[in-house]
Amino acid sequence: MALPGPVRRQLDSMTRSIFHDVRRTVPNKSEVTGSSEVDIVSSLPLQMSLYFNTFYFPFWWICDVLTLQLKYVLLPDHYKFILVTLLILMSVIEVIRLYLGYSGNLQEKVPELAGFWLLSILLQLPLLLFLLCDPGVEPLPLERASHGILAAFLVFQIPISSLTLRKTTRRLAGRFHQLGNLGERA
Repeated sequence: MALPGPVRRQLDSMTRSIFHDVRRTVPNKSEVTGSSEVDIVSSLPLQMSLYFNTFYFPFWWICDVLTLQLKYVLLPDHYKFILVTLLILMSVIEVIRLYLGYSGNLQEKVPELAGFWLLSILLQLPLLLFLLCDPGVEPLPLERASHGILAAFLVFQIPISSLTLRKTTRRLAGRFHQLGNLGERA
């Protein structure tokens, strides 16, 4: 059953007004060449990984809090301080990192994607490797498993985000040069 013409046009204009990105100032490839093809450089594997990581993060946090509570009395004082600090720091970093990854990848924004990549490689990965590899932390099997899954997410996301960041910056540079060429012609 097809929609009547006026209803179809009204729905079409409403969806265009809702989903149209008004911040884009450079004409699309379709506007320049007349084709209907849109060049998208956001990464589907990165987005899927971020999606699953977002759902896994609360489970990781609960596992980490439970294992910390179980072994807290057995730890030396300096490890108690280190582990509580790492839990708070990694939780805050993970929330910020996932937000930057989502917005940087979906909206193809270089600063957010670069922030995601830097937080992943410079802060989250070393802290997680410390929790996995330091014998003084006395990791429990549940803790090893939950940290291992989060480390697998990070090991997958870092190279994929690097490639996506490279593609996004190349596209942005091309659009910048295209704007310069349009300005010279005018």
